[in-house]
Amino acid sequence: MLRGLRGRKTTTTANPSPDEGDRIAAIGLVVLATCLFSCLDATAKYLVNYSNLPVGQIVWARFLAQFLGMAFLIPALGILSLRALFTTNALWLQITRSIFLALTTIFNFVAFIYLQLDQTISIMFLAPLTVALVAGPLLGEWVGWRRFIAILVGFVGIVIVVRPGLGFLHLGGAVSSFSSMIALSVFILLTRLLAMRDPALVTLFYSLMVGVVVGTPYAWLYGVWPQDVFTWCLLLAMGLFGGLGHYFFILAYERAPASYLSPFLYAQIIGMVGLGYLVFGNLPDGFTVIGSLIVVSSGLYLYHREHLKRKAIVEKAKV
Repeated sequence: MLRGLRGRKTTTTANPSPDEGDRIAAIGLVVLATCLFSCLDATAKYLVNYSNLPVGQIVWARFLAQFLGMAFLIPALGILSLRALFTTNALWLQITRSIFLALTTIFNFVAFIYLQLDQTISIMFLAPLTVALVAGPLLGEWVGWRRFIAILVGFVGIVIVVRPGLGFLHLGGAVSSFSSMIALSVFILLTRLLAMRDPALVTLFYSLMVGVVVGTPYAWLYGVWPQDVFTWCLLLAMGLFGGLGHYFFILAYERAPASYLSPFLYAQIIGMVGLGYLVFGNLPDGFTVIGSLIVVSSGLYLYHREHLKRKAIVEKAKV
């Protein structure tokens, strides 16, 4: 499906080995992708709070703009034909996964009405821990006691961020953000099931196409025409940020394994905090900082244990 995506590599002794060079490039691509996703969320939050557009229309516009952006990038992605994008070995699984991505986006955009960017991303970082917890009964990927404790510690971190019952976070915003996190967890689980069945670009194509198809009736019936050029630019920017972000992710995961890159996804919290301050004048409070650090630390430890487990399996297979 892909051709010519990797740049020329040097093999001189003064430079990193090709494998090391690929991994360094992959880290840079993942960090760049997380920055773009932070820009996407900041743009969406601005539109949700300061434009005259309903949330459903903004969600639809996000998928449409990214879908058109992918169509524009088709030559760069090396896709031989449009038919190749429609070819899937698991149609209903693709559709179900795409619906959960749409639900993730809808709930997240609703949460933007009430919560700061740093608060929403802290809750969303609970998704990998949730996936690890439920992957046992659903996928047979059981966690050991160390990783189970790490998951529980991550949940404690979210309790610190949300402080349920104390009224520090808007209840509706917190519920929407948690709903988005749960939908994202299901989305990740379905992505694992699809990983060995369809190419990544096919899965990305269905994610965007289903979002456009599902959202079009709502946009047609309840959509509001944007009032100014600036709003149009923001709508298009969402597609640019999302499309390039996913494109860089694809390039990154071609160069390095997911277990190596996953910890760097947490770089997104830096972008969210920075944009939250620059665009909205929001700074995280002490509880959000402490809670998010606990969640991030738990996630990093979880990835570390999974890396050790995979390494032990590989070494055992060599013997």
